[in-house]
This record gives sequence, structure tokens and C-alpha cells, in this order.
Amino acid sequence: MPAPRTREQPRVPGERRPLLPRGVQGPRRWRRAAGAAVLLVEMLERAAFFGITANLVLYLNSTNFNWAGEQASRAALVFLGASYLLAPVGGWLADVYLGRYRAVALSLLLYLAASGLLPATAFPDGRSSFCGEMPASPLGPACPSPDCPRASPSPYCAPVLYAGLLLIALAASSVRSNLTSFGADQVMDLGRDATRRFFNWFYWSINLGAVLSLLVVAFIQQNISFLLGYSIPVGCVGLAFFIFLFATPVFITKPPMGSQVSSMLKLALQNCCPQLWQRHLARSHRDRQGARLLPDQRSPQPGASLQEDIANFQVLVKILPVMVTLVPYWMVYFQIPEAWLLLANVVVVLILVPLKDRLIDPLLLRCKLLPSALQKMALGMLFGFTSVIVAGVLEMERLHYIHHNQTVSQEIGEVLYNAAPLSIWWQIPQYLLIGISEIFASIPGLEFAYSEAPRSMQGAIMGIFFCLSGVGSLLGSSLVALLSLPGGWLHCPEDFGNINNCRMDLYFFLLAGIQAVTALLFVWIAGRYERVSQGPASHSCFSRDRG
Repeated sequence: MPAPRTREQPRVPGERRPLLPRGVQGPRRWRRAAGAAVLLVEMLERAAFFGITANLVLYLNSTNFNWAGEQASRAALVFLGASYLLAPVGGWLADVYLGRYRAVALSLLLYLAASGLLPATAFPDGRSSFCGEMPASPLGPACPSPDCPRASPSPYCAPVLYAGLLLIALAASSVRSNLTSFGADQVMDLGRDATRRFFNWFYWSINLGAVLSLLVVAFIQQNISFLLGYSIPVGCVGLAFFIFLFATPVFITKPPMGSQVSSMLKLALQNCCPQLWQRHLARSHRDRQGARLLPDQRSPQPGASLQEDIANFQVLVKILPVMVTLVPYWMVYFQIPEAWLLLANVVVVLILVPLKDRLIDPLLLRCKLLPSALQKMALGMLFGFTSVIVAGVLEMERLHYIHHNQTVSQEIGEVLYNAAPLSIWWQIPQYLLIGISEIFASIPGLEFAYSEAPRSMQGAIMGIFFCLSGVGSLLGSSLVALLSLPGGWLHCPEDFGNINNCRMDLYFFLLAGIQAVTALLFVWIAGRYERVSQGPASHSCFSRDRG
């Protein structure tokens, strides 16, 4: 029998629900099974993604391709940037044409085909089939000085590798945009608490996939072979695709709702430029009068009503400022793991998410504290600010030892560093704080993007959420590049990697200042959002067309 529906979630026309065998009871079990299948697919997909990115620079630097360092780094940056910036495309395609189920299935299939390029080019015959023979390095006169310019040849197999990486980025971004909402659809009938818990474990699955990839796949790539190391991500995607298809009978699938982009643009034009809109209406009226109307054109076409378009446009106008003010938070967040150790942050999140699900969230619910996702996100920003302050204070202490020549020699690989005599355990507070920040900002952020978006734009809104996190990461990298110019706080070429003459402490305090200002702006915008949402108009049947 089909699972019961709540009064707030009317059945969508064209929606397919699983038909359980006769005599089988407990639709909650089937909803949980569908949610668990989505979590497993997400974990495998993230393991594949991080398995591809972890050693991509080393792979392109290897004797297989002999790319220069800056060429390999540029390819990795393009791949990571595209995997975030293309996220709205997959969400929009699902909303308009495919539906989330088919969008995820087709994206996984594209993912599987494109990721197979990396192991295929890891052995000589495959490389020669896709890329041809590697051109021999031209012999030339020796450089008379170390500063003489060297011509950088075109990287070998660049068109094929860039095309493959961009296809993987498109597929990964589409899976990320649609699988999140698709998974929440599976447990929505179980109540809001079930949806909240789904996002907790969805985020936990992301980080579990990252840990498995960084610990296992990256080790195999570095110490055994790239052929085996890049075959594992292909296997992960293949297994994820199989699990997704195998679980199809228990999935709830919803049809695409059609495009409301043109309606949104018309409403935006009407509100921003009323005179231009009036001229457009007058011109359209004249065109209709001059045109011959066929009989079959007189019947109205199905679609969203004007009231729904206006309501969805109003919701979109309220959601976007909230999401945009998260960009500086992502800018700060991505700099902490880049400045220290990504793996430590991931492990902290893996520990904290179960605590949040089993202890923190029920306690907040009983005490009626932080009832909304926006309030939790503001708390996450506060913890992010505190984490950067702690990192800056620790860096000040480290530089104090350095400037008083109280250093110890530390060899990492074949490079000797002058390190401060501080225990690595002093970094635990900042890892813990940024982990707490992440579970309060990122997880409720996903819940907010899903629950507040109009049903016809859920995929696109979720894609915008992930896209803006990527924009924050790119802005953070741009800030580092700016401060690394001559005269900047991070310009210290004479240190040879020791960063002892850099002012990382000032850099962290700058990030803290950015976070503090944007957190205050976020609190103000979120407060206005909640006041408007709680107004009388928000309870209209057209004010929320949510899925």
C-alpha cells in the first residue's frame, strides 16, 4: 500500500510512489530504506570525487604526462571550480526537463563513462589510444642563468583530459544538486524531524566518503599505482549507479515541474522597470491584435498561475540574499582546512554529526532553543569566527618562538623546516570549533535550501547553494593570491616554505573581521526573512509551493 501523505504535502500530478507487496506493513521501513540507499550512493560518489581530486596534480605531473606544476595546478583548479559552478545547471535541468530521479541516474551514468578516462590513460596503450604518442622534448641550448625564460610547451593530452574532467565536474555537480533534494523527498512523509535527521546523516556520508578516499585511495595512488588508484573511483561510481537502480522500486519520484524562469524574469522586469514593462505590454497587445488567432489557440494552457508565479518570485527574492550572505562564511571556512589539515577537519565532523543527531538536536528541541535553520546557521558563523580567532592567536604564539630563535628542525619528506616547539595538539581547539561551525552552518543550510525553495525550483536553488559555496572558496583563494603579491602579508619567498616571515596571524584576523561583519549582516537579513515568513501573507495557499 502506498505510504500515507501528510496534509501539508498534496500529491504531485505524475508522482510515482512505490507499490509494496500485499500484506507488507510498515511504510516507514520502506521510506528509511530509500533514504539509506540515497546515503550510500552519496558516500560512494563523494569517495569517487575526492579520489579523483586528491592526487590529480601528482598524476598530471607524473611521467605519464609530464605536465609542469602550474599546468597541473591550473587543471585541478578548473576541475574543482567547475564542479561547484555548474551545480545550478544540473538542478535546473531536473526541475524543467528530467525530474530528480532521471537527472541523478543520467548523471551517474555520465560520471561512470567520464571517470573511466583516468585509469584508461594510466597505462601506455590506453594513453596512446586516447592521446597519441607523447612528443619528444625538444633539445635546445642550456639556460645561461636560472632567471632566463623557458617556453612552456603545450601539455600532452590536454584536450582529452580537460574534456573528461569537465564532464566529470558536470556529472558530479548534477548529482550533488539533485541527490540532496531527492533523498529528502524519500523521508518527507515521516515528518520534519526525519527530514532534519536525513540532512545530518547525508552530511556525515559526504565526510565518510572523503575519509575513505583520502586514507585509502590517495595512499594507493601515491604508493602502488595510478592505474589501480583511479580504477577504485570508477568502481565506486559503478556501485553507486547499481545501488540507485536497484533501489528504484522503493523510491518516490516526482515529475519535472516545468520552467518558471521566463515568468520570474517578467516579474523582475515589472518590479524593477515598470515603464519598460508597460511599453512591452503595449507592444505585445498590438502584436496580438494584428495576429490571426487559430481556434485551438483559444484554450488555456496548463501551467503555474499568476498567483503562484508571484509567490514563487517573492520567495526567491527572500531566499537569495540569505544564501549570498553565506559566501563570506564559505570563504573563511575553506581557508582553515587549506591552511592546516583537511583530514583532521573531516574526522572531527564525523565525530560531531552523530552527537548532533542523537544529543544536541533533541536537547535543543526539548528546550525550544534555535528552532529555525537560520538561527542554527548564525550560531555556526559564530563558531567559525571563534575558530579563526583561535588560529590567529596560535599563529602569533608560533611566530613569537620563531622571532626569538626558539625553533626545532623538522624534516618532512626531503625538506627541512624550522618549526616552533609547540605540540600539534594545540591545533585541536580550532579543528573542534570549525567542525562545530560546519555542522551548525552547513547542515541547516542544506535544510533551509530544500524546505524554503519553491517546489518547481528545488533543484536549481540547491544548485545555487552549492555554487555559492564554490564561489566562497574561489574568493578565498583569490584573497590568498592577492596577499601573496610583493608587499602582502603572505609574500615571503625567502622562507622556502617555512612561512616564518609571513604574517599568517594578520591573515587569520582579517578572515575573522570578514566573518564578523557578514555574520551581523546575516543576522539582520535572516531576522527580516523570518518576520516576513511569519506574516499573514506567508500562510496563503500560494505563498509556499514547496515539495
